[in-house]
Amino acid sequence: MTKSAGQDFQEERSIRYLVTKYGEDVKRLIYSYVKNWSAAEDLMQEVFITVYGKMDTLENASSAKAWIFSIAANKSKDYLRSWHYRKLLLTNTFSLTTSKEGPEDLLLKQQEKTELSEAVFALPVKYREVIIFFYYQELRIEEISEVLGINSSTIRTRLSRARSLLNQKLGGDLDEQ
Repeated sequence: MTKSAGQDFQEERSIRYLVTKYGEDVKRLIYSYVKNWSAAEDLMQEVFITVYGKMDTLENASSAKAWIFSIAANKSKDYLRSWHYRKLLLTNTFSLTTSKEGPEDLLLKQQEKTELSEAVFALPVKYREVIIFFYYQELRIEEISEVLGINSSTIRTRLSRARSLLNQKLGGDLDEQ
């Protein structure tokens, strides 16, 4: 069965919408796994090529974000298992948005963010991904469970253990949400 020109236009418009709406979040998510911006951009393109190819399997628009993040997480994990990744030198920088404050405040906040991001990146992947999904991507436990295909109680346990590990590394109290 062939597609009509109208169907092609609708799919193209949909993928453009999804790239516009989720592209930056997907790129940041991928970066949180691979720690390399150029690799994250390449993987982001692969994610949206996959999304385009499997648009017909998306059952409802409300789950699009979780579905796309799931594809991104899987592509990232595949990349981390690849031979190519093992040969790269990784950098542990993570850019977070800053507010407009004085230079001293900005410097202190940037140092804290750098310490925090280094501590998050030092976590094992299974703990790092739940921290990033929960705090940076602001997904609910149920959404993280759907994205990773893991029971929500396991997500809660991993989140708790990740917080504990971060508290040990940073020597402070992270807010328990």
